[in-house]
Amino acid sequence: MSAIFPTYARWEIEVESGKGTVLKATDGKEYLDFTSGIAVCNLGHCHEAVVEAVKEQAEKLWHVSNLFHIPLQEEVAETLVQHSDGQYVFFCNSGAEANEAAIKLARKYTGKTKILTFAQSFHGRTFGSMSATGQAKIHDGYGPLLNEFQYLPYNDIQSVKKAIDDNVAAIMLEVIQGEGGVHIGDRTFIQEIEALCQEHDILLMIDEVQTGIGRTGKPFAYQHYGISPDIVTVAKGLGNGFPVGAMIGKEKLKEAFSPGSHGSTFGGNPLAMAAAKATLNTIFTDDFLTNVTTLGEYFMQQLTTIFADSSLVKEVRGKGLMIGIECTENVTEILKKLREQQVLILNAGPNVIRLLPPLTVTKAEIDLVIEKIKENYCITI
Repeated sequence: MSAIFPTYARWEIEVESGKGTVLKATDGKEYLDFTSGIAVCNLGHCHEAVVEAVKEQAEKLWHVSNLFHIPLQEEVAETLVQHSDGQYVFFCNSGAEANEAAIKLARKYTGKTKILTFAQSFHGRTFGSMSATGQAKIHDGYGPLLNEFQYLPYNDIQSVKKAIDDNVAAIMLEVIQGEGGVHIGDRTFIQEIEALCQEHDILLMIDEVQTGIGRTGKPFAYQHYGISPDIVTVAKGLGNGFPVGAMIGKEKLKEAFSPGSHGSTFGGNPLAMAAAKATLNTIFTDDFLTNVTTLGEYFMQQLTTIFADSSLVKEVRGKGLMIGIECTENVTEILKKLREQQVLILNAGPNVIRLLPPLTVTKAEIDLVIEKIKENYCITI
């Protein structure tokens, strides 16, 4: 009998170890992992550079609190601002915490309280980030949520225009909705939101928790859209599995987060910063990101071709190595069959297969997964 709260519908696999794209279970079976810990292990499992960085740091210092200057924080923050539109970084432990920081900063800086978010969005499970999330299944059973959040239809600019009033502090969105079904933001829609924010003195906040750190072929997914957000939140892939999150903000926001205004006991601790530094130094290079783009385009093209005439698939969509296959039926049994064949893939809602391989995946591994998907959909080409 387990002493753990049953908050997860766990798979029938007990993992013992992992390396690269492969997970080894306690029964000796090896699985090709196209989940990456839900877009976390962007460099695959136990990447050498990250392992060595954490080992080295573990022998020096684990924790001193943020009352001290921590040089590694400065290095990681500098890398993040160099590859984004922000100038300052706040470190925390998760995506939900990063979004909580963003919500607090937006309200404190603007003096306004209303935040517009979108249907099918996902921003976390703390009370503030849950209230920002536009999915009823995340809210159910918790009673009244925090007020001042309004959920709007995604990719519908007219609904945004109608919702804007003098009390809107920020518009918060994912440019690709991950948990909501891998829905891609329309370029015009995203750019018009930025224009509305500038016109009405509203902060533009982009949640890059799942899409950031190279997942779409750029450091951050918003960079595909030609926009410059005020706040960007990131976690998941930032530490390649080590718990770490960050909020990146523009210079104008600095004074609103003065000493004592926000904090995190463990945020930015030396171990997390060592993992993040090694991860960013590996991913934020032109050659690495170009390869992600190339592999993503190949994966998308192959999937689009095999499902072109399928009555079971409505659409294949995605960017880089974040891909969704929307089906006309529930995909639970398909994913179960794939696990039985030692291939691990996620869903995003009941009808969407979500593919999130490590960014270090090989073409041969992609081809193998494509073959397994074809077999389970009984497709021959």
